Amino acid sequence: MHPRTFRFAVVAAQAPTAQAWQGLARRAEGLGYDTLLAPDTMTTLEPFTALAAAATATERLRVGTFVLPAPFYTPSEIAWRALALDLLSGGRFDLGLGAGRPGAEDEVVHRERRFGTPAERVKQLSDAIHIVKEELAAAAASRSPLKPVQKPHPPILVAAAGPKMFQLAAAEADILTLGLSPATTEDGLAAKIAELRAVAGSRFDDLELSHNLAGVGTELPGYLSQQMGMDPAELIRTGAPSILTGTPQEMADTLRRRRDDLGISYIAVNGMFMEKLAPVVEELAGN
Repeated sequence: MHPRTFRFAVVAAQAPTAQAWQGLARRAEGLGYDTLLAPDTMTTLEPFTALAAAATATERLRVGTFVLPAPFYTPSEIAWRALALDLLSGGRFDLGLGAGRPGAEDEVVHRERRFGTPAERVKQLSDAIHIVKEELAAAAASRSPLKPVQKPHPPILVAAAGPKMFQLAAAEADILTLGLSPATTEDGLAAKIAELRAVAGSRFDDLELSHNLAGVGTELPGYLSQQMGMDPAELIRTGAPSILTGTPQEMADTLRRRRDDLGISYIAVNGMFMEKLAPVVEELAGN
């Protein structure tokens, strides 16, 4: 299969003002990024509100949740919000869903929801995907003026790292983002892709694979270690693929190799490194 075209996303959801937030979105668009992704945490902007504001300030930039924890919402609520954002963005919305990241159980209490066992949460995610697809397909076929622009529904991104989630993503997702620890080695990344390939079978080539960069370059801010829970300098020393280093050309060559060897073509980067990665985006976007 011919390699997929590169796409690049910025992951961000904090800003001091509305003007700064919309300026960030416009800057990402101007630098050639394809998507602005917003996480769903209690310390960041509420993603649907933030992404709607970003979409109105841009023309080409896609927006997406990265990712909504299914245990935090009812499926119909997800479908309702997704329909609104797909419509208001003019069909530039990707619906990112997950079963709940590590530590999310501390937040679910504030949302008056139960954070179940891993198996229960995978089931919740599966149910949510099916109901969202059904409700958006029904809206598309109805006489209501509220219809998804992207039919029958926006692209669905699933964050996955283990066999059960790989099975679900392979069956239901358009995009799979690898929910791996930043400490994962290059060999570990390759092993996970091999595991996914075995689970997905013939569906593997239908999945757009995404990998998240926690940092770019060797001059990394000290506070990054608090966000990651580990020393970035150690990740650089071990060559962890979560940190991209080298000249812009070397970085581009690294991403080309990972795409050719592993199939990873959709690269997401922490918003604080948006400018640093921009020369690589210019080199690779659309190729």
